[in-house]
Amino acid sequence: MQQKGRNYYQILGVSRNATNEEIKKSFRKLARQYHPDVNPNDRLAEEKFKDINEAYDVLSDEAKRADYDALLFGRPNRRPRPAPPRSNGNATYETASPPRQPAEYWRDYSASTTKRTKVVGASSRPLPRDVEAKLTLPLEKAYRGGQERIRLEDGRSLEVEMPKGMANGQRIRLKAQGLNGGDLYLKISLEPHPFWELQGTDIFCTIPVTPSEAILGGAIEVPTIDGPVKMTVPKGVKAGQRLRLAQKGYPDGQGNRGDQLVEIQIAIPPEPSAEELALYESLRQLETYNPRQGLLTT
Repeated sequence: MQQKGRNYYQILGVSRNATNEEIKKSFRKLARQYHPDVNPNDRLAEEKFKDINEAYDVLSDEAKRADYDALLFGRPNRRPRPAPPRSNGNATYETASPPRQPAEYWRDYSASTTKRTKVVGASSRPLPRDVEAKLTLPLEKAYRGGQERIRLEDGRSLEVEMPKGMANGQRIRLKAQGLNGGDLYLKISLEPHPFWELQGTDIFCTIPVTPSEAILGGAIEVPTIDGPVKMTVPKGVKAGQRLRLAQKGYPDGQGNRGDQLVEIQIAIPPEPSAEELALYESLRQLETYNPRQGLLTT
């Protein structure tokens, strides 16, 4: 439970009545500013980044936000309306905790525990009980899969072999890792990324280019979830124009993969050199294009 008095709205710089889109926009801006990759070896920035993620985790979830508002401001708790489950290949997505499903609905993964299970007599053995735990992963980790160590509330530590291409909301069953021999369900949550935004199976990002790159075009390097790739910018590309990197998006669990959508931003040099300014001045004398011509013509 969140500590009373810790104002997540102030941490994200939004009002109490901020919409989900305003909260998301503020988070992405602050996450870019304080991301550890941008501020290496900066403990203050690292702590700020953790606070931002903690605040966004609460305020972006309607149920958590309602509970938090009730705790901090005395506002009545609002329960979100449950949405029906939807299936995508081997991954099952749910927004609520449903009754246990038949085994064929779940993809099972093995886990090794660092604690031994206590064996008791059949007459005194309690009934098996399924439990659920939340596992939050970075986008890159969810995409690549592999081994992940998790710690449960009962103190156990599990080494889990995670599949590739895990989706937000996916539930993974670990047989006999619940209470008294029941099953453990891991609910996957993806951390918001400061650069990429997952839109279904497409990955969206914005890429800045210089004025000369926009006018002349050419090859530039673009980060993708598989690593940097070369992308050709066409001559005369406009700000806001979207380019597509085919098959560089996120997998859907059925062998298909989305695209990466790259939106162009034209960036002005913050401190051009004297030589650059002179060249821009010469260019201005040669320019014939006037973007404001005809603005008031009827």
